[in-house]
Amino acid sequence: MSLNVVRYQPSLDEAWDAFCESAVNSTFLHTRRFLGYHGDRFRDVSAMFMQDGAIVGVFPAAEAPADGSMVVSHPGITYGGIVHAGALCGGKTIEAFERLREHYRADGYRRLHYKAVPHLYQARPSQDDLYALFRLGAGRSRCDLSCTIYLNDRAKPSERRRRGLKKALRSVLVVAGAEQVQSLWQVLTDNLTRKHDAAPVHSIDEMEQLIALFPGFIDLYCAQIDGQVEAGVVVFKTRTAWHAQYIAASEAAYAVSALDAVFDRIIADAAAGGVRYFDFGTSNEHDGTVLNESLYQYKHEYGGGGVVHEFYDIDLLGAWHASV
Repeated sequence: MSLNVVRYQPSLDEAWDAFCESAVNSTFLHTRRFLGYHGDRFRDVSAMFMQDGAIVGVFPAAEAPADGSMVVSHPGITYGGIVHAGALCGGKTIEAFERLREHYRADGYRRLHYKAVPHLYQARPSQDDLYALFRLGAGRSRCDLSCTIYLNDRAKPSERRRRGLKKALRSVLVVAGAEQVQSLWQVLTDNLTRKHDAAPVHSIDEMEQLIALFPGFIDLYCAQIDGQVEAGVVVFKTRTAWHAQYIAASEAAYAVSALDAVFDRIIADAAAGGVRYFDFGTSNEHDGTVLNESLYQYKHEYGGGGVVHEFYDIDLLGAWHASV
């Protein structure tokens, strides 16, 4: 039977999250538990794919905050995409996009901004959506560059990073544990204010809420100097990759290269846990058109390489040229 698209309803939360547990390209960011912490910040327009009465895919999405005619998959998470357990492959993926177009066009939307799941977060290869987007004439509207370490074959860290680690280990104690969130958030807030006159995307209350919602999936690694937290990294843990969500260091931490010791511990723990990748995150500005070269080079020196985050815009009103 053909695919049907139904609108997500809160009564389907449990079924949605159970499906994400078995999906081949999902992380905890796709779950209703994570999406729900945003509260009323976004107008949720998520959808579910059904076939023969069973869920075969989910699509986290919300209306673009600044454009009521556009759907985004999803504005509250780094990546969204069509999440499935393996059934939506090949021509079925093209059909899934066609059903989405019909669904959102019927609701009056004109465009869909699609944020694909990078391959490193996929338990099995699942890039059929990128092929379907090509077939349907979607335009790539943005491309960000992340730096990622493949833990089974890590490139040798640079001489500068090796010197930094040696220096850090003389005065830094690295400790892991979410109970340090208050101390690290002070360092992070001071760091962003000092460097960028900005604030963290997540408030301390929101981060504490997320840690409580996802024990074991969100962790903190901090550098203590004389018993005081001076640097640290918030790590989002998925099945295949650990991701540095926040990185912060005080002036005192920079002076002793404290982050070198923090990353050395994280990378060692990730490798010991059988994870494939450690992802430092993107280094882009202005919708991907500007690369912060110094930041990217810093991450690259730990033994990483480039991974892209791809974004596509789909015209929901125009004619599509694919046939299944």
